[in-house]
Amino acid sequence: MREKDFITIIKQTLNSKYIGDDCAYLEDLGIVVTQDSLVEDVHFSLNYFSPYELGWKSAAVNLSDVAASGAEPKYMTISLSLPDTVDNNFVKEFYKGCKSACNSICEIVGGDITGSDKIFISVCAIGSTKHRNISSRKNAKEGYKIVIAGEHGSSDIGLKLLQKGQSLPKEIVEKHLMPVAQIDFGKIIGENVKEPYAMMDTSDGLMDALSAIATESGVMTEVDFDKIPHNKNVENFANWQESVLFGGEDYGLIAVIPEKYNYGTPIGKIKSGNGINLKIDGEIKHFTKAHVEDKIFNHFKG
Repeated sequence: MREKDFITIIKQTLNSKYIGDDCAYLEDLGIVVTQDSLVEDVHFSLNYFSPYELGWKSAAVNLSDVAASGAEPKYMTISLSLPDTVDNNFVKEFYKGCKSACNSICEIVGGDITGSDKIFISVCAIGSTKHRNISSRKNAKEGYKIVIAGEHGSSDIGLKLLQKGQSLPKEIVEKHLMPVAQIDFGKIIGENVKEPYAMMDTSDGLMDALSAIATESGVMTEVDFDKIPHNKNVENFANWQESVLFGGEDYGLIAVIPEKYNYGTPIGKIKSGNGINLKIDGEIKHFTKAHVEDKIFNHFKG
């Protein structure tokens, strides 16, 4: 079973129009809402995460979802389930990390703490839609261009280094431990693009985001690999192209917008058809939704 299968079942069972994007857009309230969970030994390990880094990342991944909607991050609640081995210093450092990631743009206003056998973290973030045009994965249109913010591949390679007990190069490892949400880019798009547009973060991988937008909009995304921003140091590692394309947790943003706007780094265009056409190593490779989902990380397999 895959995460996306569960989401489809939930959406169909609830018959909800809100489920499907990075955030639920509650237009009548003028807000977007998102929630993410991190589970010890599934999403992180204390073998290489400090409490401060874990707090930072827990907040950053939710800020990224709000940024992907085009909204302004405003408030956050955090729920922690902790084993009895966790001490006061862990809690203090964790919340210091959360606060630093929020960086005065988003206020932590509450949450819950309970006991557990492992560390479970659940964060809810709320964004304001005032003076913002909110995105949807369904809004990509033929003739629009695909632009991107953030480098890709570093987090996946950083994780592999950490799992092997290696900590260098530092700038790659830190992309996994302390990702930076592309809030400024989300703001520029949300405030300035007046037409319907698509935007999504790349938390589950760049190709996953491209595939999701193509599927939801009924179009084909056409991308040139050579235009995808990445740290040149990742090229020193085996299978680095796979990490750039399919590695998760880089928390970049992909926006699909009309040609007239000059924001982000252009990497491709929207064409008629379906799936993804990827120009790489001098040839065009086509990926269907099934091809992409076979390659992305599945938490239910571990």
